[in-house]
Amino acid sequence: MTHGREKSDSPIVPGKPTNKAGRPAAEPVEGRGGAEGNAARQSRRRTQSRESVSQALDRVREAARLDGKLQFTALLHHVDIDLLRGSYRALKRGAAPGVDGTTWQDYGEDLESNLQDLHGRIHRGAYRAMPSRRRTIPKADGRQRPLGIAALEDKIVQRAVTAVLNRIYEEDFLGFSYGFRPGRGQHDALDALAAGITRGKVSWILDADIAGFFDSLSHDWLMGFVEHRIGDRRVLRLIRKWLKAGVLEDGRVTVPEEGSPQGAVISPLLANVYLHYVLDLWAHQWRQRHARGDVIIVRYADDFVVGFQYRSDAERFRAALEARLEDFALSLHPDKTRLIEFGRFAASNREKRGLGKPETFTFLGFTHICAKTRSGKFQLRRKTRRKRMKAKLKEIKEGLRARSQAPVSEQGRWLGQVVRGYFAYHAVPTNAPALAAFRYDVKRLWLHALRRRSQNDRTTWAKFARLAERWLPKVRITHPWPNERFFVRHPRQEPGALAAHAGICAGGAG
Repeated sequence: MTHGREKSDSPIVPGKPTNKAGRPAAEPVEGRGGAEGNAARQSRRRTQSRESVSQALDRVREAARLDGKLQFTALLHHVDIDLLRGSYRALKRGAAPGVDGTTWQDYGEDLESNLQDLHGRIHRGAYRAMPSRRRTIPKADGRQRPLGIAALEDKIVQRAVTAVLNRIYEEDFLGFSYGFRPGRGQHDALDALAAGITRGKVSWILDADIAGFFDSLSHDWLMGFVEHRIGDRRVLRLIRKWLKAGVLEDGRVTVPEEGSPQGAVISPLLANVYLHYVLDLWAHQWRQRHARGDVIIVRYADDFVVGFQYRSDAERFRAALEARLEDFALSLHPDKTRLIEFGRFAASNREKRGLGKPETFTFLGFTHICAKTRSGKFQLRRKTRRKRMKAKLKEIKEGLRARSQAPVSEQGRWLGQVVRGYFAYHAVPTNAPALAAFRYDVKRLWLHALRRRSQNDRTTWAKFARLAERWLPKVRITHPWPNERFFVRHPRQEPGALAAHAGICAGGAG
């Protein structure tokens, strides 16, 4: 890890901390013989190896933090057997296999031997990426989204490399980037957007979407961006292998000239790197140099929202953004990108001009609405996007059909898990009516499925209501108000403040 073309076998980090041996997770118990002692020694080794991996990667992160222009030329040695083992254990155990047909359980039958072999192939350059198996999943709008299912070893290696690269890029990415980053999620992005709209001077919203982003990003530009920070040629070769691995569909392997394989473990990080240089740095600079009023930015992957105090800023930003994206082989989706009047004063301003209610926009599965409290104050109302709810209900209907002959208790347990999972994401303040409507529709679908089991079925609504009360969770708001959660996590962030870590306000560094 050195500047420029200088190379070394180990990272050069100021103030390198001393390693501390970890205490074993379990100690020998008297009277259990040698087996317990072996288990303790194995646990001790695993604990120490986990600490060693964490400490080494923490030193990488510290070096990235101290020098934003440092190019890391020695990184692959961090991809050791301990990191590969952790990557394997972090994978979904029931995931569909890739083109090699190897499942998580298959690989684990001789795990240590397999990891030793994989580690050796990685470091002597013999590792080969396999093509992804194409699979389509339904989108909320009824269209199909293509996904690539990678081979198990490709998932392991990609996850390990991503863990290393994250330590670097988490020091570079700006505060308003939320998608697929450690410690950040969709509700963090939703909170930041709500805080910016309700506490900031936002009167106009640019709801933007990049057309076919994952299929359009340029490999040449991407590798150029990666090389700003990554100088380890072995890591760069791995990334190129994954980009060029191709997709297997109908017995034919196609190798794309552009785009990032959707479904690959490393794709979200590569997408964030691409948009960091194409969009984030540019947008942050634009609002510092050209904006007359406040500007808020919230991005989750290729879906982002920009709020403006003045319409003139919004129009100039959109024109400049279209030109910027065109330079990097990207474009805004013409149907999904809109500039609308929205914010605390939008309703009153439109009423003065004889216009109707402010338009709504959707972001991360929620429709955002300008509303009022009972006392007449502005309230940002969020409710589940209609298309998303309909898609989930369709999925439940198909699931009930597949379980048509299953015991009622089995159907109830399955439905309870599905509804709880749905509520876990959508149970935000102001969304209770939509949750109640969803639960009612689930009950209706379940009753219909039960009545179809027999022509003589006598299930009444009253009898069925007892079943629903037993198995389906009640509507309950589990998420706090977005302002409360956002300002607890970012206590120094106030509208207009220069807060680098939160980065929702004009002039902020995030």
